[in-house]
Amino acid sequence: MPAIPKPRSICVFCGSRVGRDPAHGRAAQRFGAILAAHGITLVYGGGGIGLMGVLADAVIGGGGRVVGVIPEFLKQREVGHGAVTDMVVVDSMHARKAAMFERADAFVILPGGLGTLDETMEIMTWRQLGLHDKPIVLVDVAGYWRPLRALLEAAVRHGFAAPESTRLLAIVDDVDQVLDAIATDAPATPAASARF
Repeated sequence: MPAIPKPRSICVFCGSRVGRDPAHGRAAQRFGAILAAHGITLVYGGGGIGLMGVLADAVIGGGGRVVGVIPEFLKQREVGHGAVTDMVVVDSMHARKAAMFERADAFVILPGGLGTLDETMEIMTWRQLGLHDKPIVLVDVAGYWRPLRALLEAAVRHGFAAPESTRLLAIVDDVDQVLDAIATDAPATPAASARF
């Protein structure tokens, strides 16, 4: 399978909290450093707190470019990051996801809460429906996403998702594997998996 071109920008979905396991913060920091070292623009939710803040700080600290996308009403709650290269302020969560999608060549999911789950499911569904075929990589840091992996497998096993759905995203255990996973991403075959 031929490698796809190196992405110019990667959208990262992750938590506005750091979580209890220090491995999550270390992974966000390491991935930010990787993005900066490879000259890949970070596109993310614009927050200056939680894993979002750790990630953005690491990219900025490495001299990289960061594009934040944040709804007006969340600028205070998520403490909009004051040092990003470009902050795009939108009027809704729907507009936020659309703006991040437009600016990204690939998607990476680090640990997070309900918002991260929402973003993950939507970007997977869009790929399933053939609205895009951009790589999606789930980083299962310290086994955090094991329950989600089990749920996706159960959806296939119980006949609520096609077996091809497993090709909608790659799953890796470490952020150091992300760029390789993107480079070898296989097309998703939306026609075969578009039925729910």
